[in-house]
Amino acid sequence: MIGIIHYGIGNIGSVRNACRFLDIPSIVSGDMSELSTCERLILPGVGAFQPAMDILIERGLDTFIQHWAEDRKPILGICLGMQLLLSQSEENGLAKGLDLIPGNVAPIPKSKRKIHIGWNQVKPVNSSSIIPTFGYAYFVHSYACWPEIKTHIIATTDYGEPFVSAIQNQNVIGVQFHPEKSQKFGLEILRRFSIEQF
Repeated sequence: MIGIIHYGIGNIGSVRNACRFLDIPSIVSGDMSELSTCERLILPGVGAFQPAMDILIERGLDTFIQHWAEDRKPILGICLGMQLLLSQSEENGLAKGLDLIPGNVAPIPKSKRKIHIGWNQVKPVNSSSIIPTFGYAYFVHSYACWPEIKTHIIATTDYGEPFVSAIQNQNVIGVQFHPEKSQKFGLEILRRFSIEQF
């Protein structure tokens, strides 16, 4: 069972529909007792970093997610959810994140436009069972993740210059794009997340 964390910021419907299409059992909940019954978690997110962190902290979901990761249970952050996994963000001033993967969230340098929106190629680097081959995915974001430890980078994408589009620190995984909107390539990532051992 996958628990899709519902905290008011995220593309919950599309993620839930993707799980249904793949026949992956899932629940959508912001209740920690319900989420505790799951084997894996997905942290979606759309919007700004600090407001999202404020909600997680207010509801106690920040420490819940941190303890979940410490217990070596799989968690997948999507879009803003990936950014929240890092130590901090520069968006609208410095803000602390969940600190599950050391690193900083900052604007994409040399980008053609302030926001990166649309389809772009995801190129795997290092070794990961989540993204074993390149493909095209759908992006909507203006900030990107810059992990401190290079081996945590499992995919990059070019937009003006390369930025990190997927990260992994053992059981903690993040993708900057929306796999639930990325057709076969993205659905395969969700399927792999649902079955792989980390």
